[in-house]
Amino acid sequence: MSLRERSLRFLRNRLGPEGLPLRLAFWDGTSFDLGTAPRVTLTLTTRSILRSLLGGDIDGLAAAYVDGRLRVDGRLQDILAVGIALAERVGRAARLASALKPLFRRRFHHTRHGDAQAIRHHYDVSNDFYALWLDRHMTYSCAYFTTGAEDIDTAQEQKFAHICRKLRLRPGEQLLDIGCGWGGLLRWAAKHHGISGVGVTLSERQYDYARRRIEEAGLGRQLDIRLQDYRDIAGEACFDKIVSVGMYEHVGRANLPLYFATIQRLLKPGGVVLNHGITTADPEEGESGPPGAGFIDRYVFPGGELPHISAVLRHMTRQGLEAYDVESLRPHYAETLIRWVARLEARRDEAIALAGAERYRIWRIYMAGCAHAFDQGWLSIHQVLAVKPDAAGVAPRPWTRRHQYVAEDAAATPQPLGWGDL
Repeated sequence: MSLRERSLRFLRNRLGPEGLPLRLAFWDGTSFDLGTAPRVTLTLTTRSILRSLLGGDIDGLAAAYVDGRLRVDGRLQDILAVGIALAERVGRAARLASALKPLFRRRFHHTRHGDAQAIRHHYDVSNDFYALWLDRHMTYSCAYFTTGAEDIDTAQEQKFAHICRKLRLRPGEQLLDIGCGWGGLLRWAAKHHGISGVGVTLSERQYDYARRRIEEAGLGRQLDIRLQDYRDIAGEACFDKIVSVGMYEHVGRANLPLYFATIQRLLKPGGVVLNHGITTADPEEGESGPPGAGFIDRYVFPGGELPHISAVLRHMTRQGLEAYDVESLRPHYAETLIRWVARLEARRDEAIALAGAERYRIWRIYMAGCAHAFDQGWLSIHQVLAVKPDAAGVAPRPWTRRHQYVAEDAAATPQPLGWGDL
């Protein structure tokens, strides 16, 4: 019996009598269906890939896909469905849920140099590449939907507005944006709320782009973008409000105390901070990396780590910040990623010309897989709103959440009732 025949027998035994809607094409041009009406075709161009397939080696298959030795044809939703079923039934592969749920589990040493290198690996691909599929503000974080039917431009502007209302921004306030990306949120806050602000990023291309867009918008006197690590921001009680979107994925769990201590140091008493970031659904934050996590670490986010929301709240409050509002936006990120993938696929040829075929394949399957992970609840994302109490322990804030949804209430100054008023 040939290697091909033995492999097919093994796969059919593992897949059961119904099989999967999958066609397996071999390096010699032959192909076999592993179920009726196949919707996905895996083309193995070398014998070595077969070993990864039969062994349930997700990382090995991912590497073969990226470098083109494994071709995958079909609609993304079918590819994901078939891939998950294949991973669950074949070899020693763990559930894909286990591979994606914690996303990043290994411990990393988050030095200034190492973090800068990791950020540049991910973000300094090409501004033009990201512009193909991001919104008009170049916002690379979860959007905010009110109906689910909005386009990505509208949904990202709704996210900006939602964050600014939560922060209750007022003209003349000083806003710090830690991990400001391409500067879209800062420009929105300056234009619509009259704030002055500072944004920091470790990406040189984001820095150059953000500064150019600020000058073009005539906001140069209001906004300052710095190529700077958050740990190196000098001063104490400098900012009325602080925002950080999509940042603590890069901070590292061991550095969360320092991260929130830095925010506490820079925030004025009575000031408000909003932290928006991806969280793992695993409250144990396990240490060992399961199959699949290696793909993300190698190709997408080197050194990334995700905390559980309980860890975020614990470290935040230990640093003297009083958390008073937590909102999960998990369904919003699934919708955001679906739109990004569709936009990337629509500009496939341009994306490959700008960033190469490997980068296109990486981002396409990575974002589609993450969309599924958020949809299934393996990953989540939370916005946490907190205040720094003043010397008397007073932490002024509105009585209700109405200001988060009604623009005219967002600018109102909260007037807490103190004991002296009774």
